[in-house]
Amino acid sequence: MVTQLQKKRLRLFKDRLNILLDIAQTINEDHSIDDLLSEFEILLREELEVGKVLVFTHIKGKWRNLLNSGVTNVEVANINVERDLAQYKNIENITISHPPQLKGFDAVIPLFHRFKSIGFVLIGDVDEEHPGISPTIKHLKLIQIISNLIIVFIENKRMQEELLEQEALRKEMELASRIQTQLVPADNHLPVSTKYSIHTFYHPQFEVGGDYYDFIKLSKNALGFCIADVSGKGISAAMIMSNFQAVFRALFTPGINLKKLVHMLNQKVNKSANSEKFITMFLGKYNTITRKLTYINAGHLPPMLFDPKKRQLVSLDKGCIGLGMLDEIPAIEIGKVKIPREAKFLAFTDGLVELESGDEVESGMEPIEEIISNKHDVETNMDQLRKLINEQLEIGSVFDDISIAAIQFK
Repeated sequence: MVTQLQKKRLRLFKDRLNILLDIAQTINEDHSIDDLLSEFEILLREELEVGKVLVFTHIKGKWRNLLNSGVTNVEVANINVERDLAQYKNIENITISHPPQLKGFDAVIPLFHRFKSIGFVLIGDVDEEHPGISPTIKHLKLIQIISNLIIVFIENKRMQEELLEQEALRKEMELASRIQTQLVPADNHLPVSTKYSIHTFYHPQFEVGGDYYDFIKLSKNALGFCIADVSGKGISAAMIMSNFQAVFRALFTPGINLKKLVHMLNQKVNKSANSEKFITMFLGKYNTITRKLTYINAGHLPPMLFDPKKRQLVSLDKGCIGLGMLDEIPAIEIGKVKIPREAKFLAFTDGLVELESGDEVESGMEPIEEIISNKHDVETNMDQLRKLINEQLEIGSVFDDISIAAIQFK
């Protein structure tokens, strides 16, 4: 014969089982985290008659307040998880001890997953005069089971969302990398002439970068070219540089004045970068008949021009401030150079010469000057530069994009 006590226990068991089944069904239906927490709060407050609920969980290396109901902001702010809760390894009734910071709560429920602490639940009664056994005491184990289920679900969902975001970002970076690879011309797509030969190198620090170089055959006897560098690196710099490439190609026409071109580029950079970034650029135009190079250096590292007969190395530094630094460029100085036969031109971005050494950044111009200042042709010099860059990459001293554009004048 079933006694009244056994019937009561059976009803309690069925009630708890139904609660667990409801929670499991909610989890399986893959509701949002906010919806699940709302269901959890209703369950605790209405079904289990818990007056106060405070849930902490460990997310990305920090303890965060995930849920609070019936709890004041002051009560939440006064609790430090590491100081006040980390010592609890089992469900603890704190109605007698009542640590000062936990005043107003009746129990601490630690949550674990694979023997690792993942959260804490603090619960308490609003109606302390409630007859019979306090709900916060009566349902402690059930609350722990439900809380564990929910916290593990939330953690798994968060990790799943992070994986999806990482995959989306990876695909976005792959697409951006493919687009940028097409924008930066490969050697076999560079202008060819009996009057000069062009050689380039491109190494983004990440999958995409903020460096750019280009060579345009403006006419039979005129070569236009540039090398540029966006402040910063990564996808934002790459997007600005992609926009710059399209504008540069559209504006650099055979008859345009270089000063006018720089002013127009400055306007476009100001518009696309919203004053958040700027671009340094070396812009050149070479006439194969007069052998005259006309250039503007817009805040870029001065390229080197080496005359092998005179063994003279010259820096091409005439120009103006970088693009996007000011709404209007106040003054531009045009550089003009007569190019000696067999002269070598070498332009590069600062990733080649600014290297990490411990906690400091050092400038290493001397090795570059030594490589270009010799009797070897540019192709050999570029091989030497690639070897130098590989050595720097191996020791981890490179921290920025590297681009090199070189010309051997004949």
